[in-house]
Amino acid sequence: MNATTRATAAATALAALLALTACSSKATDGDTGGEKNAGGVKTGEGVSGKTIDLGVLTDMTGVYATLGKSVTQAQQLYVDQTNADGGICGHRLKLTVRDHGYDPQKAVAAYTELEPKVLGFAQFIGSPFVAAVKQRVDGDKGLVLPQAWSANLLGSPYVRVIGSTYDLETINAIDFLMKEKGLKKGDKLGHVYFEGDYGESALKGSKHMAAKAGLTVVEQKIKPTDNDMTAQVSALKKAGVKGVVISAGPRQAASLVGVAAAGRFDVPVIGNNSAFAPQLLATQAGPALEKNYYVASPTLPIGADTAAAKKLVADYKKAHPKDSLDNGVVAGWTAASVFGEALKKACEDKDLTRDGVGKALLTLDAFDSGFGVRQDFTDPKAPSSRESVILRPDKRATGGMKVVREPGAAQAARGYTPGG
Repeated sequence: MNATTRATAAATALAALLALTACSSKATDGDTGGEKNAGGVKTGEGVSGKTIDLGVLTDMTGVYATLGKSVTQAQQLYVDQTNADGGICGHRLKLTVRDHGYDPQKAVAAYTELEPKVLGFAQFIGSPFVAAVKQRVDGDKGLVLPQAWSANLLGSPYVRVIGSTYDLETINAIDFLMKEKGLKKGDKLGHVYFEGDYGESALKGSKHMAAKAGLTVVEQKIKPTDNDMTAQVSALKKAGVKGVVISAGPRQAASLVGVAAAGRFDVPVIGNNSAFAPQLLATQAGPALEKNYYVASPTLPIGADTAAAKKLVADYKKAHPKDSLDNGVVAGWTAASVFGEALKKACEDKDLTRDGVGKALLTLDAFDSGFGVRQDFTDPKAPSSRESVILRPDKRATGGMKVVREPGAAQAARGYTPGG
C-alpha cells in the first residue's frame, strides 16, 4: 500500500481499531503466577532465562522514518552498553523491533504480535496508535514509553509520557514567540497541524495560550501525506498572521518555511519537537529554516554542552559513523535509560514482572539522562515535565540545532491541566 492510499484509509482503519482494541487477546492478567529465579526475583512475560525482551514499535519507512531510525539505534546502543556492563539484575536486554511505517493497521497488529512476548515497550511512535491500544495496555500492564506526547495518553500507570505533552510544549513555544519574536496581544497566530491526537493536542495548547494572551488562532488542519504547504501559507498570509506554530512532520515544516520565504512572508515559525530533522538543512529550505524556524524540545539537543551529551555523541558516532546525529538520538537514549532505571529499581524490589516494573517507575521523581530536564514519574496523570527548550536550526551545530532558550516552563504552562 503506498503512502497516499494509506493516508486515505488511515482514519477509517483507526476508528475501527479503536472499537476493536478494547478487548485484549489474553484472558488473564499477565502477572499472575509469576515465577522466581535463583536470586528470588519474581519474573513474568518478557523475561526468559537470562534475557529481558523489550518491544520497539517504530517508523522506519513512513513520515517519521528519520526519527524512528535514530530513536531505535540509540536504544540499541543503550542495550549494547548495558549488556557489556553485565546487564540488569543478571539479565541481558534484548530489543524486538517492528516497523509499522506510520500505518494504523500495522501499528496495532505489531502491538498484538509482540505484547505476549515482551516485558514492555521502550518505544512506540505515533500518538493515535498508542491511544488505540491504551485500554489494552492498562489490562496487559506492560510499560509503554511512547515517542509521542499527546495529552490523551496521560492517566495510565503503564503508558508514560516522557517530557511535556504537546499542549504544554505549544504553550511554551508561543510564550517564546511573544517574549522573543514580537508576537503580541491582538495578533493572529497561525497553527498548521496534523489531524489526530498529535495535532489536536497541540492545538489545545495554542487555544489556551491565545485565550490567556489575547491572540486569535487561525487553524490549518492537514494530513500526514500533505507535503506541499503552499495552500496553507497562502491562507495564513491572507489572514495576516504574525507567527506560526506547526504541529506536523519535518517535511511539512520544511515546505511551510520554504514556501513562506519564497513568498516573502517573513514571520517566525515554531514547531513541536517532532517537526524537524537536521537533514533538512541540506535542502533548498535550509537557509530559510536557519533564519525563521524554531523548535520546542523536551530536552537539550544532542549537541548540548554536557558530559552526557558529549559521551553519547562519541558513542553513537562510533556505532553509526555514516548516520546523522539528531534529537531522535536523545529521545531514544532517554526512553531506554528511563526503562533501564525502572528495571534496576524493580530488581531491588525483587519483582521483574510487568506490575513490578510499573510500580518501580512510580518511584522515579528526579531522573535526568544528562540533557537538562529532570523527569518526575510519580503521577501517571501528569507528564514527567512541563518544561521545554527552544532550539534553532544551525548547520554548524552538532545535530543541526542550537539552544536559544534554556529549559523552562511558561507561567501559562505551570497553571495548565494537560488535555484541558
